Amino acid sequence: MFLILLIVGSSPTTSFNCFIFFTLFTLMSIFSFYTQRHAFHLVDPSVLPFITAISALSLTLGSVLYFHGHSGGLESTFFGLFGVLTCMFLWWRDVVRESTLEGHHTNIVQLGLRYGMILFIVSEVMFFFAFFWAFFAAALAPVIEIGSIWPPKGINVFDPIEVPLLNTLILLCSGATVTYAHHAITCGNKVEAVFGLVLTVVLAAIFTGFQAFEYVSADFTISDGIYGSTFYMATGFHGFHVAIGTIFLTVCLVRLTLNHFTIQHHFGFEAAAFYWHFVDVVWLFLYVAVYFWGGV
Repeated sequence: MFLILLIVGSSPTTSFNCFIFFTLFTLMSIFSFYTQRHAFHLVDPSVLPFITAISALSLTLGSVLYFHGHSGGLESTFFGLFGVLTCMFLWWRDVVRESTLEGHHTNIVQLGLRYGMILFIVSEVMFFFAFFWAFFAAALAPVIEIGSIWPPKGINVFDPIEVPLLNTLILLCSGATVTYAHHAITCGNKVEAVFGLVLTVVLAAIFTGFQAFEYVSADFTISDGIYGSTFYMATGFHGFHVAIGTIFLTVCLVRLTLNHFTIQHHFGFEAAAFYWHFVDVVWLFLYVAVYFWGGV
C-alpha cells in the first residue's frame, strides 16, 4: 500500500493517479488471493471419502449377511472389499502426490498427520478392547451351558508353545527389523533401509502363513460357541491388521526405492512403523490372554 501511495503521489494528474491506484490495488489483491499465507494444506475436493464409506458399509453388511446364511452376502462382501482396496490405493496415491510432488506437507502438516495417526491407533485399541472384554467376560465367569469351565468342554485349544509362540517371535523380529529400517533412513543409508523393510515384509508374510495354517488345522470353528467366536474375532481381526500393515510397509518399500523419503521428511514410513508396532503389541496381549492364559 505504501508503494501504491508513493507512485500515486508522483503522478502528474489526478485521473491518472486514480487509474494507477486501482490497477495496482487490483493486481495486489489478486496476487494476495492466490498466495498461500499459512503453512497448512487445504486438500482438494474428492469423492473418495464418500465411496470409501459406501464400500465399507457394503463390506460389513455383506459379511453379516454371509455369516447368517442370507443370499447376496458373499457378493456384497467382495464388492465392498474391492471398493475399499481401490479407494485406499487412490487415496494414498493422492497423499503421496501432495507430499512428494507438490510439497504440501510442511512441518505443521506433518505434525497434524502424526496426531491423526496417534488418534487412529487409539481408536483401533478400542476395537480390540471390546474383543478382550468379551473374552474375559466369558472366561472369568463361564456359564453352565459350556460346562462352567474355560476352555469349554469339547474344545481342543492350541498349544501356546508351538505355532503361537513361533508367531510371537516372528512378529517381535519384524518389529526389530522395521526399527532398523527407520534408523537407516534417519542416517541416510538407503541400502540398509531397503534391506530392513524387505525383511519386515517377509516376516509379515511368514506370520500370515502360519496363522492360516493354524486356522486350517483347528478343531473348532467360529460357530463353536463363545470360545470359537471370541477366538476367531480377536485373532482374525488382528490378522486383518497384519495384512493391512503388510500392504502399508510394501507401499513404503516401493516409495523408498523411488527416493520418496529423505532424512528430514519420511512421515509415510513413520506412520507405517507406528502401525506395525501397534500390531506387535496387540499380538503380545493376544498371546498372553487368549493362547497362554485362556488355553490352559
